[in-house]
Amino acid sequence: MTDSYNLPDSIPFTTAASDFEKLLPYGDGFERKEDLIDYAATDFLSLKNSLIKYLQAVYPLDYQNYSESDFGIMFSELVAYMGSVMSMKADMLANENYIATAQNRANVNKLLQLIGIKMKGPISSGAKASLTLDDRVGTFDEDEYVEIDVSDRVFTVTSPEDGSPLTFILYKTKDGKLTDLNAESSLKLYSTESVEYVASGTAENDVIANARVWDNLALVEGSLNIQKGVFDARESVKKVLLEKGPVCENSVQVYVNADNSNASGVYRQVDNLFQASGYEDKVFEVSYDERFNAVLLFGDGVLGASPPANANYVINYRTGGGIRGNIYSQSISAPISARVNTLNETRTSRATNTSVSLGGADAETVAHAKRYGPMDFKRQDRLVTLEDYEAFGNRFVSTAGTSAKLTAATRKAYSSANVIDLYALEVASPTQLKRATVQFKTELLEAIDDKKMLTDDIVVADGLIRTLDLVVTIHVDEKLQKEEGTIKGLAFAKILDYFSVDKMSFGARLISQNLNKELHKIPQVRYATIDNIPDIIEVSFNEIIQLNNLTINFALI
Repeated sequence: MTDSYNLPDSIPFTTAASDFEKLLPYGDGFERKEDLIDYAATDFLSLKNSLIKYLQAVYPLDYQNYSESDFGIMFSELVAYMGSVMSMKADMLANENYIATAQNRANVNKLLQLIGIKMKGPISSGAKASLTLDDRVGTFDEDEYVEIDVSDRVFTVTSPEDGSPLTFILYKTKDGKLTDLNAESSLKLYSTESVEYVASGTAENDVIANARVWDNLALVEGSLNIQKGVFDARESVKKVLLEKGPVCENSVQVYVNADNSNASGVYRQVDNLFQASGYEDKVFEVSYDERFNAVLLFGDGVLGASPPANANYVINYRTGGGIRGNIYSQSISAPISARVNTLNETRTSRATNTSVSLGGADAETVAHAKRYGPMDFKRQDRLVTLEDYEAFGNRFVSTAGTSAKLTAATRKAYSSANVIDLYALEVASPTQLKRATVQFKTELLEAIDDKKMLTDDIVVADGLIRTLDLVVTIHVDEKLQKEEGTIKGLAFAKILDYFSVDKMSFGARLISQNLNKELHKIPQVRYATIDNIPDIIEVSFNEIIQLNNLTINFALI
Protein backbone atom coordinates (compact mmCIF):
# COMPACT_ATOMS: atom_id res chain seq x y z
CA MET A 1 0.00 0.00 0.00
CA THR A 2 1.34 3.35 -0.94
CA ASP A 3 0.83 6.40 1.23
CA SER A 4 -0.11 9.64 -0.51
CA TYR A 5 0.39 13.18 0.74
CA ASN A 6 -1.36 16.33 -0.39
CA LEU A 7 1.17 19.19 -0.24
CA PRO A 8 0.07 22.81 -0.33
CA ASP A 9 0.27 24.51 -3.71
CA SER A 10 2.42 27.30 -2.28
CA ILE A 11 5.50 25.08 -1.87
CA PRO A 12 6.96 24.32 -5.32
CA PHE A 13 9.39 21.50 -6.06
CA THR A 14 12.85 22.48 -7.38
CA THR A 15 16.16 20.80 -7.99
CA ALA A 16 18.51 23.42 -6.44
CA ALA A 17 20.66 21.99 -3.63
CA SER A 18 19.63 24.59 -1.10
CA ASP A 19 15.96 24.75 -2.02
CA PHE A 20 15.04 21.83 0.21
CA GLU A 21 14.96 24.41 3.00
CA LYS A 22 11.84 25.86 1.37
CA LEU A 23 9.98 22.98 2.98
CA LEU A 24 10.86 24.25 6.45
CA PRO A 25 8.01 26.21 8.04
CA TYR A 26 9.73 29.55 8.88
CA GLY A 27 6.56 31.20 10.14
CA ASP A 28 5.60 33.25 13.17
CA GLY A 29 4.90 30.10 15.11
CA PHE A 30 8.19 28.34 14.33
CA GLU A 31 11.12 30.78 14.47
CA ARG A 32 14.41 28.97 13.64
CA LYS A 33 16.07 31.62 11.51
CA GLU A 34 19.00 32.05 13.91
CA ASP A 35 20.06 28.49 13.13
CA LEU A 36 20.96 29.64 9.61
CA ILE A 37 23.37 32.37 10.76
CA ASP A 38 27.01 31.63 9.93
CA TYR A 39 28.91 33.09 12.87
CA ALA A 40 32.24 32.03 11.38
CA ALA A 41 31.91 34.51 8.51
CA THR A 42 34.13 37.56 9.12
CA ASP A 43 35.57 38.80 5.83
CA PHE A 44 33.63 40.52 3.05
CA LEU A 45 33.32 37.53 0.70
CA SER A 46 32.27 35.00 3.34
CA LEU A 47 29.74 37.46 4.77
CA LYS A 48 28.24 38.13 1.34
CA ASN A 49 27.94 34.42 0.53
CA SER A 50 26.39 33.74 3.94
CA LEU A 51 23.81 36.48 3.40
CA ILE A 52 22.87 35.07 -0.01
CA LYS A 53 22.46 31.57 1.43
CA TYR A 54 20.31 33.02 4.19
CA LEU A 55 18.07 34.77 1.62
CA GLN A 56 17.75 31.56 -0.40
CA ALA A 57 16.70 29.58 2.66
CA VAL A 58 14.42 32.04 4.41
CA TYR A 59 12.90 34.01 1.53
CA PRO A 60 12.85 31.49 -1.34
CA LEU A 61 9.61 32.80 -2.86
CA ASP A 62 10.00 36.50 -2.02
CA TYR A 63 13.43 37.02 -3.55
CA GLN A 64 14.92 35.07 -6.45
CA ASN A 65 16.99 37.58 -8.47
CA TYR A 66 20.64 37.06 -7.53
CA SER A 67 22.12 39.10 -10.34
CA GLU A 68 25.07 41.36 -9.37
CA SER A 69 23.17 44.40 -10.65
CA ASP A 70 20.11 43.78 -8.47
CA PHE A 71 19.34 46.06 -5.53
CA GLY A 72 19.03 43.08 -3.21
CA ILE A 73 22.61 42.00 -3.92
CA MET A 74 23.74 45.62 -3.54
CA PHE A 75 22.21 45.79 -0.06
CA SER A 76 23.75 42.41 0.81
CA GLU A 77 27.18 43.73 -0.20
CA LEU A 78 26.69 46.89 1.88
CA VAL A 79 25.85 44.79 4.93
CA ALA A 80 28.85 42.53 4.22
CA TYR A 81 31.04 45.63 3.90
CA MET A 82 29.97 46.95 7.29
CA GLY A 83 30.27 43.50 8.84
CA SER A 84 33.83 43.05 7.60
CA VAL A 85 34.85 46.50 8.91
CA MET A 86 33.34 45.80 12.33
CA SER A 87 34.91 42.33 12.39
CA MET A 88 38.34 43.78 11.64
CA LYS A 89 37.95 46.42 14.34
CA ALA A 90 36.89 43.78 16.85
CA ASP A 91 40.00 41.76 15.98
CA MET A 92 42.18 44.84 16.32
CA LEU A 93 40.70 45.69 19.70
CA ALA A 94 41.30 42.13 20.87
CA ASN A 95 44.88 42.21 19.59
CA GLU A 96 45.59 45.53 21.32
CA ASN A 97 44.78 43.94 24.69
CA TYR A 98 47.92 41.77 24.66
CA ILE A 99 51.59 42.72 24.52
CA ALA A 100 52.43 40.04 21.96
CA THR A 101 49.93 41.30 19.38
CA ALA A 102 49.52 45.03 20.23
CA GLN A 103 50.77 47.47 17.59
CA ASN A 104 49.54 50.88 18.74
CA ARG A 105 52.20 52.78 20.70
CA ALA A 106 49.79 54.22 23.27
CA ASN A 107 48.28 50.78 23.94
CA VAL A 108 51.68 49.12 24.34
CA ASN A 109 52.71 51.86 26.75
CA LYS A 110 49.55 51.40 28.85
CA LEU A 111 49.97 47.62 28.96
CA LEU A 112 53.58 47.98 30.12
CA GLN A 113 52.55 50.52 32.76
CA LEU A 114 50.34 47.83 34.30
CA ILE A 115 53.52 46.00 35.28
CA GLY A 116 55.45 49.15 36.23
CA ILE A 117 57.44 49.52 32.99
CA LYS A 118 57.51 52.81 31.09
CA MET A 119 58.57 53.35 27.50
CA LYS A 120 61.68 55.50 27.15
CA GLY A 121 61.48 59.04 25.81
CA PRO A 122 63.60 60.70 23.08
CA ILE A 123 67.38 60.55 23.43
CA SER A 124 69.82 63.39 22.74
CA SER A 125 72.80 63.07 20.43
CA GLY A 126 76.26 64.07 21.60
CA ALA A 127 79.69 64.93 20.22
CA LYS A 128 83.19 65.77 21.42
CA ALA A 129 83.97 69.47 21.28
CA SER A 130 86.82 71.94 21.59
CA LEU A 131 87.10 75.62 22.43
CA THR A 132 89.72 77.78 20.77
CA LEU A 133 90.56 81.36 21.71
CA ASP A 134 90.91 83.50 18.59
CA ASP A 135 93.47 85.75 20.29
CA ARG A 136 96.40 84.42 22.23
CA VAL A 137 96.30 85.53 25.86
CA GLY A 138 100.05 85.37 26.32
CA THR A 139 100.66 83.37 29.49
CA PHE A 140 98.45 81.65 32.04
CA ASP A 141 99.12 80.90 35.65
CA GLU A 142 97.92 77.53 36.92
CA ASP A 143 94.99 79.04 38.83
CA GLU A 144 93.72 81.10 35.91
CA TYR A 145 90.73 80.08 33.87
CA VAL A 146 88.50 81.04 30.97
CA GLU A 147 84.84 81.39 31.90
CA ILE A 148 81.89 80.77 29.57
CA ASP A 149 78.60 82.37 30.65
CA VAL A 150 75.36 80.41 30.76
CA SER A 151 73.92 82.16 27.70
CA ASP A 152 77.02 81.31 25.68
CA ARG A 153 76.77 77.59 26.41
CA VAL A 154 73.88 77.19 23.95
CA PHE A 155 74.35 76.99 20.15
CA THR A 156 71.76 76.80 17.41
CA VAL A 157 72.41 75.18 14.03
CA THR A 158 70.25 73.90 11.18
CA SER A 159 69.30 70.23 11.29
CA PRO A 160 70.24 68.35 8.09
CA GLU A 161 67.30 66.04 8.78
CA ASP A 162 64.47 68.58 8.42
CA GLY A 163 66.10 72.01 8.01
CA SER A 164 64.68 73.35 11.27
CA PRO A 165 66.72 74.86 14.15
CA LEU A 166 68.70 72.48 16.33
CA THR A 167 70.05 73.41 19.76
CA PHE A 168 73.24 72.11 21.37
CA ILE A 169 74.56 72.69 24.89
CA LEU A 170 78.23 72.94 25.81
CA TYR A 171 79.33 70.78 28.75
CA LYS A 172 82.64 70.15 30.42
CA THR A 173 83.88 66.57 30.77
CA LYS A 174 86.11 64.86 33.29
CA ASP A 175 87.21 61.23 33.01
CA GLY A 176 84.65 60.78 30.23
CA LYS A 177 81.69 62.11 32.27
CA LEU A 178 79.70 65.30 31.89
CA THR A 179 80.19 67.91 34.61
CA ASP A 180 78.67 71.35 35.28
CA LEU A 181 75.20 70.01 34.57
CA ASN A 182 73.49 72.87 36.39
CA ALA A 183 71.65 75.02 33.88
CA GLU A 184 72.44 78.18 35.87
CA SER A 185 76.21 77.72 36.13
CA SER A 186 78.96 78.98 33.85
CA LEU A 187 81.84 76.84 32.59
CA LYS A 188 85.34 77.39 33.92
CA LEU A 189 88.21 76.05 31.80
CA TYR A 190 91.42 76.14 33.80
CA SER A 191 94.82 76.66 32.25
CA THR A 192 95.98 73.27 33.54
CA GLU A 193 93.20 71.64 31.47
CA SER A 194 94.34 73.18 28.17
CA VAL A 195 95.74 71.13 25.31
CA GLU A 196 99.01 73.06 25.52
CA TYR A 197 99.47 72.19 29.17
CA VAL A 198 98.74 68.50 28.68
CA ALA A 199 101.01 68.29 25.63
CA SER A 200 103.95 70.03 27.31
CA GLY A 201 103.77 68.14 30.58
CA THR A 202 104.48 71.39 32.45
CA ALA A 203 104.78 71.23 36.20
CA GLU A 204 101.80 72.56 38.12
CA ASN A 205 103.63 75.58 39.52
CA ASP A 206 105.00 76.73 36.18
CA VAL A 207 103.47 79.27 33.87
CA ILE A 208 101.45 78.00 30.87
CA ALA A 209 102.55 79.69 27.70
CA ASN A 210 99.94 80.60 25.09
CA ALA A 211 97.14 78.38 26.43
CA ARG A 212 94.31 78.77 23.96
CA VAL A 213 92.73 75.36 23.17
CA TRP A 214 90.58 73.13 25.41
CA ASP A 215 89.24 69.77 24.25
CA ASN A 216 87.72 68.50 27.53
CA LEU A 217 84.27 69.51 26.28
CA ALA A 218 81.17 67.90 24.84
CA LEU A 219 78.14 69.17 22.91
CA VAL A 220 74.80 67.56 23.78
CA GLU A 221 71.66 68.20 21.73
CA GLY A 222 68.71 69.79 23.51
CA SER A 223 67.61 73.02 25.14
CA LEU A 224 68.51 73.86 28.73
CA ASN A 225 65.53 74.43 31.00
CA ILE A 226 65.26 75.31 34.65
CA GLN A 227 62.09 75.23 36.73
CA LYS A 228 61.73 76.46 40.30
CA GLY A 229 58.81 76.16 42.66
CA VAL A 230 57.37 75.11 45.99
CA PHE A 231 55.73 71.77 46.78
CA ASP A 232 51.99 71.98 47.35
CA ALA A 233 51.01 71.39 50.96
CA ARG A 234 47.70 69.83 49.90
CA GLU A 235 49.31 66.89 48.04
CA SER A 236 50.11 63.74 49.96
CA VAL A 237 52.15 62.42 47.01
CA LYS A 238 54.17 65.31 45.62
CA LYS A 239 54.27 65.79 41.85
CA VAL A 240 55.64 68.45 39.52
CA LEU A 241 54.53 69.03 35.92
CA LEU A 242 57.45 70.16 33.76
CA GLU A 243 56.48 73.21 31.75
CA LYS A 244 58.26 72.35 28.48
CA GLY A 245 58.59 69.26 26.31
CA PRO A 246 59.46 66.86 24.83
CA VAL A 247 61.72 65.98 27.76
CA CYS A 248 64.92 64.12 26.87
CA GLU A 249 65.40 60.75 28.51
CA ASN A 250 67.53 60.74 31.69
CA SER A 251 68.12 64.50 31.57
CA VAL A 252 66.08 65.54 34.64
CA GLN A 253 67.94 66.67 37.76
CA VAL A 254 66.18 67.64 40.98
CA TYR A 255 67.41 69.52 44.04
CA VAL A 256 65.13 70.01 47.06
CA ASN A 257 65.79 72.61 49.74
CA ALA A 258 63.81 72.02 52.94
CA ASP A 259 64.74 73.68 56.23
CA ASN A 260 65.72 71.29 59.02
CA SER A 261 64.79 68.20 57.03
CA ASN A 262 66.63 65.07 55.96
CA ALA A 263 64.64 65.26 52.71
CA SER A 264 66.84 68.09 51.42
CA GLY A 265 69.45 67.42 48.77
CA VAL A 266 69.84 65.93 45.32
CA TYR A 267 67.21 63.42 44.18
CA ARG A 268 68.00 60.66 41.70
CA GLN A 269 65.73 59.28 39.00
CA VAL A 270 64.44 55.69 39.15
CA ASP A 271 62.34 53.79 36.64
CA ASN A 272 59.66 53.08 39.23
CA LEU A 273 59.09 54.35 42.78
CA PHE A 274 58.42 50.78 43.91
CA GLN A 275 62.16 50.23 43.43
CA ALA A 276 62.81 52.54 46.40
CA SER A 277 63.95 50.46 49.36
CA GLY A 278 63.13 52.83 52.22
CA TYR A 279 61.41 55.96 53.36
CA GLU A 280 64.67 57.97 53.25
CA ASP A 281 65.53 57.23 49.60
CA LYS A 282 65.68 60.53 47.71
CA VAL A 283 64.23 59.37 44.41
CA PHE A 284 61.70 60.46 41.84
CA GLU A 285 59.97 58.89 38.86
CA VAL A 286 59.37 60.48 35.44
CA SER A 287 56.03 59.79 33.78
CA TYR A 288 55.52 60.79 30.13
CA ASP A 289 52.35 61.51 28.20
CA GLU A 290 51.91 60.75 24.49
CA ARG A 291 53.77 63.96 23.51
CA PHE A 292 56.56 63.29 26.03
CA ASN A 293 55.68 66.10 28.35
CA ALA A 294 56.75 64.91 31.77
CA VAL A 295 55.40 64.73 35.31
CA LEU A 296 57.78 64.06 38.21
CA LEU A 297 56.41 61.83 40.97
CA PHE A 298 58.06 61.74 44.40
CA GLY A 299 57.85 59.23 47.25
CA ASP A 300 55.10 59.05 49.85
CA GLY A 301 57.31 58.60 52.90
CA VAL A 302 57.14 54.81 52.70
CA LEU A 303 58.39 54.15 49.19
CA GLY A 304 60.93 56.93 48.89
CA ALA A 305 61.33 60.19 50.78
CA SER A 306 58.43 62.62 50.65
CA PRO A 307 59.57 66.24 50.19
CA PRO A 308 58.11 68.42 52.96
CA ALA A 309 55.22 70.72 52.20
CA ASN A 310 56.29 74.20 51.09
CA ALA A 311 59.84 72.99 50.41
CA ASN A 312 61.61 74.68 47.49
CA TYR A 313 62.77 72.73 44.45
CA VAL A 314 65.01 73.41 41.47
CA ILE A 315 64.67 71.16 38.41
CA ASN A 316 67.09 71.14 35.47
CA TYR A 317 66.19 69.26 32.31
CA ARG A 318 66.70 69.19 28.54
CA THR A 319 64.05 69.25 25.84
CA GLY A 320 64.52 68.01 22.28
CA GLY A 321 66.16 64.74 21.31
CA GLY A 322 65.64 62.50 18.30
CA ILE A 323 67.52 61.41 15.21
CA ARG A 324 67.47 64.94 13.83
CA GLY A 325 70.33 65.74 16.20
CA ASN A 326 72.76 63.38 14.44
CA ILE A 327 75.03 65.75 12.46
CA TYR A 328 78.45 65.64 10.80
CA SER A 329 81.75 66.61 12.37
CA GLN A 330 82.60 70.32 12.18
CA SER A 331 78.93 71.16 11.61
CA ILE A 332 79.07 73.48 14.62
CA SER A 333 81.55 76.34 14.58
CA ALA A 334 80.00 78.98 16.81
CA PRO A 335 81.66 82.19 18.00
CA ILE A 336 81.24 82.79 21.73
CA SER A 337 82.62 85.16 24.34
CA ALA A 338 85.16 83.84 26.83
CA ARG A 339 86.21 85.85 29.88
CA VAL A 340 89.73 85.51 31.29
CA ASN A 341 89.39 85.87 35.06
CA THR A 342 92.71 87.52 35.96
CA LEU A 343 92.74 89.87 32.99
CA ASN A 344 89.10 90.81 33.58
CA GLU A 345 88.53 91.02 29.85
CA THR A 346 86.53 89.15 27.25
CA ARG A 347 88.13 87.39 24.31
CA THR A 348 86.44 85.94 21.26
CA SER A 349 86.56 82.16 20.94
CA ARG A 350 85.03 79.42 18.82
CA ALA A 351 83.38 76.16 19.85
CA THR A 352 83.51 73.27 17.37
CA ASN A 353 82.23 69.70 17.40
CA THR A 354 85.36 67.68 16.70
CA SER A 355 83.48 64.41 16.17
CA VAL A 356 80.27 63.27 14.54
CA SER A 357 77.24 63.94 16.73
CA LEU A 358 75.66 60.51 17.21
CA GLY A 359 73.31 58.66 19.52
CA GLY A 360 70.22 60.76 18.92
CA ALA A 361 67.13 58.58 18.81
CA ASP A 362 63.41 59.06 18.81
CA ALA A 363 61.34 57.66 21.65
CA GLU A 364 61.61 53.92 22.32
CA THR A 365 60.04 51.95 19.50
CA VAL A 366 57.14 49.57 19.97
CA ALA A 367 59.27 46.61 18.86
CA HIS A 368 62.01 47.43 21.38
CA ALA A 369 59.55 47.96 24.23
CA LYS A 370 57.69 44.72 23.49
CA ARG A 371 60.93 42.77 23.45
CA TYR A 372 62.71 44.16 26.52
CA GLY A 373 59.85 45.57 28.63
CA PRO A 374 58.56 42.18 29.88
CA MET A 375 62.17 41.05 30.40
CA ASP A 376 62.79 44.16 32.49
CA PHE A 377 59.76 43.39 34.64
CA LYS A 378 60.85 39.79 35.03
CA ARG A 379 64.21 40.73 36.56
CA GLN A 380 62.44 42.55 39.47
CA ASP A 381 65.09 45.27 39.91
CA ARG A 382 67.90 42.77 40.41
CA LEU A 383 70.39 41.13 38.07
CA VAL A 384 70.77 37.36 38.33
CA THR A 385 70.41 35.64 34.95
CA LEU A 386 71.99 36.56 31.63
CA GLU A 387 68.54 37.59 30.45
CA ASP A 388 68.38 40.06 33.35
CA TYR A 389 71.63 41.68 32.26
CA GLU A 390 70.49 41.88 28.64
CA ALA A 391 67.17 43.48 29.60
CA PHE A 392 68.86 46.02 31.86
CA GLY A 393 71.64 46.89 29.42
CA ASN A 394 69.39 47.29 26.39
CA ARG A 395 67.11 49.74 28.25
CA PHE A 396 69.89 51.64 30.06
CA VAL A 397 70.35 55.33 29.17
CA SER A 398 73.48 57.22 30.28
CA THR A 399 73.55 60.77 31.63
CA ALA A 400 74.69 61.90 28.18
CA GLY A 401 71.53 60.35 26.75
CA THR A 402 73.14 57.41 24.94
CA SER A 403 71.82 53.85 24.80
CA ALA A 404 73.32 50.57 23.64
CA LYS A 405 72.79 47.18 22.07
CA LEU A 406 74.06 44.55 24.47
CA THR A 407 74.38 40.81 24.98
CA ALA A 408 75.65 38.84 27.98
CA ALA A 409 77.67 35.64 28.26
CA THR A 410 79.41 33.63 30.98
CA ARG A 411 82.95 32.37 30.61
CA LYS A 412 83.49 28.66 30.08
CA ALA A 413 86.56 28.19 32.29
CA TYR A 414 85.76 26.50 35.61
CA SER A 415 87.63 29.11 37.65
CA SER A 416 85.74 32.03 36.11
CA ALA A 417 82.16 30.81 36.09
CA ASN A 418 81.05 33.90 38.01
CA VAL A 419 82.56 36.30 35.45
CA ILE A 420 79.90 37.76 33.17
CA ASP A 421 81.01 39.47 29.98
CA LEU A 422 78.70 42.17 28.62
CA TYR A 423 79.35 42.89 24.96
CA ALA A 424 78.06 46.38 24.22
CA LEU A 425 77.80 48.69 21.22
CA GLU A 426 76.40 52.21 21.51
CA VAL A 427 73.50 53.16 19.26
CA ALA A 428 74.65 55.84 16.81
CA SER A 429 71.44 55.99 14.76
CA PRO A 430 68.41 53.75 14.10
CA THR A 431 70.53 51.76 11.61
CA GLN A 432 74.09 52.20 12.91
CA LEU A 433 76.08 51.09 15.95
CA LYS A 434 79.43 52.31 17.21
CA ARG A 435 82.05 51.36 19.76
CA ALA A 436 80.91 52.12 23.30
CA THR A 437 82.67 55.02 24.99
CA VAL A 438 84.51 54.78 28.29
CA GLN A 439 81.89 57.12 29.78
CA PHE A 440 79.03 54.81 28.82
CA LYS A 441 80.83 51.69 30.10
CA THR A 442 81.64 53.37 33.40
CA GLU A 443 78.08 54.53 33.99
CA LEU A 444 76.71 51.11 33.01
CA LEU A 445 79.00 49.35 35.51
CA GLU A 446 78.02 51.82 38.24
CA ALA A 447 74.32 51.22 37.57
CA ILE A 448 74.82 47.45 37.57
CA ASP A 449 76.83 47.41 40.80
CA ASP A 450 73.79 48.11 43.01
CA LYS A 451 71.68 45.37 41.43
CA LYS A 452 74.01 42.45 40.67
CA MET A 453 74.72 39.40 42.80
CA LEU A 454 77.64 39.93 45.20
CA THR A 455 79.59 37.03 43.72
CA ASP A 456 79.27 38.21 40.11
CA ASP A 457 82.22 39.90 38.43
CA ILE A 458 81.05 42.08 35.51
CA VAL A 459 83.24 42.95 32.54
CA VAL A 460 82.02 45.31 29.81
CA ALA A 461 83.67 44.49 26.49
CA ASP A 462 83.23 45.79 22.96
CA GLY A 463 80.85 43.91 20.73
CA LEU A 464 81.97 43.22 17.17
CA ILE A 465 80.32 44.71 14.08
CA ARG A 466 80.26 42.64 10.90
CA THR A 467 79.74 45.17 8.14
CA LEU A 468 77.92 44.07 5.01
CA ASP A 469 78.00 45.47 1.48
CA LEU A 470 74.79 44.46 -0.27
CA VAL A 471 73.90 44.35 -3.97
CA VAL A 472 70.23 43.78 -4.77
CA THR A 473 68.44 43.60 -8.11
CA ILE A 474 64.71 44.24 -8.27
CA HIS A 475 62.76 43.11 -11.34
CA VAL A 476 59.64 45.03 -12.34
CA ASP A 477 57.27 45.24 -15.30
CA GLU A 478 58.49 47.27 -18.26
CA LYS A 479 55.49 49.58 -18.03
CA LEU A 480 56.75 50.77 -14.62
CA GLN A 481 60.02 52.13 -15.99
CA LYS A 482 59.06 55.72 -15.17
CA GLU A 483 58.54 54.77 -11.52
CA GLU A 484 62.14 53.61 -11.02
CA GLY A 485 62.94 56.23 -8.38
CA THR A 486 59.82 55.52 -6.34
CA ILE A 487 60.28 51.74 -6.43
CA LYS A 488 63.97 52.00 -5.51
CA GLY A 489 63.00 54.23 -2.58
CA LEU A 490 60.51 51.62 -1.35
CA ALA A 491 63.16 48.89 -1.63
CA PHE A 492 65.72 51.08 0.15
CA ALA A 493 63.31 51.68 3.04
CA LYS A 494 62.49 47.96 3.32
CA ILE A 495 66.16 47.00 3.49
CA LEU A 496 67.02 49.69 6.05
CA ASP A 497 64.12 48.57 8.21
CA TYR A 498 65.27 44.94 7.97
CA PHE A 499 68.78 45.91 9.18
CA SER A 500 67.56 48.37 11.84
CA VAL A 501 69.19 48.23 15.26
CA ASP A 502 65.95 47.08 16.88
CA LYS A 503 65.59 44.07 14.57
CA MET A 504 69.20 42.86 14.40
CA SER A 505 70.60 40.87 17.33
CA PHE A 506 73.96 39.59 18.48
CA GLY A 507 74.68 36.14 17.09
CA ALA A 508 71.73 36.29 14.65
CA ARG A 509 72.69 34.87 11.26
CA LEU A 510 71.59 36.52 8.06
CA ILE A 511 69.33 34.41 5.83
CA SER A 512 69.11 36.08 2.42
CA GLN A 513 65.77 34.41 1.68
CA ASN A 514 64.16 36.26 4.60
CA LEU A 515 65.40 39.57 3.24
CA ASN A 516 64.06 38.59 -0.17
CA LYS A 517 60.62 38.00 1.32
CA GLU A 518 60.56 41.59 2.57
CA LEU A 519 61.35 42.90 -0.91
CA HIS A 520 58.58 40.78 -2.40
CA LYS A 521 56.08 42.62 -0.19
CA ILE A 522 56.50 45.68 -2.44
CA PRO A 523 53.54 45.48 -4.86
CA GLN A 524 55.48 46.74 -7.89
CA VAL A 525 58.29 44.18 -7.54
CA ARG A 526 57.84 40.98 -9.58
CA TYR A 527 60.83 39.33 -7.91
CA ALA A 528 64.17 40.31 -6.40
CA THR A 529 67.61 38.74 -6.18
CA ILE A 530 70.47 39.27 -3.74
CA ASP A 531 73.55 39.08 -5.91
CA ASN A 532 76.69 39.19 -3.78
CA ILE A 533 76.20 37.18 -0.58
CA PRO A 534 75.66 33.48 0.19
CA ASP A 535 72.31 32.12 1.28
CA ILE A 536 73.32 32.15 4.96
CA ILE A 537 75.92 34.27 6.80
CA GLU A 538 76.89 32.90 10.20
CA VAL A 539 78.18 35.16 13.01
CA SER A 540 79.60 34.56 16.46
CA PHE A 541 77.60 35.14 19.65
CA ASN A 542 79.24 38.56 20.23
CA GLU A 543 78.95 39.76 16.62
CA ILE A 544 76.14 41.69 14.98
CA ILE A 545 75.56 42.30 11.27
CA GLN A 546 75.34 45.92 10.14
CA LEU A 547 74.60 47.26 6.67
CA ASN A 548 77.47 49.29 5.23
CA ASN A 549 77.00 50.00 1.50
CA LEU A 550 73.82 49.28 -0.45
CA THR A 551 73.44 49.06 -4.21
CA ILE A 552 69.99 48.57 -5.76
CA ASN A 553 69.85 47.61 -9.43
CA PHE A 554 66.68 48.07 -11.47
CA ALA A 555 65.76 45.50 -14.13
CA LEU A 556 62.75 45.51 -16.49
CA ILE A 557 60.94 42.36 -17.58
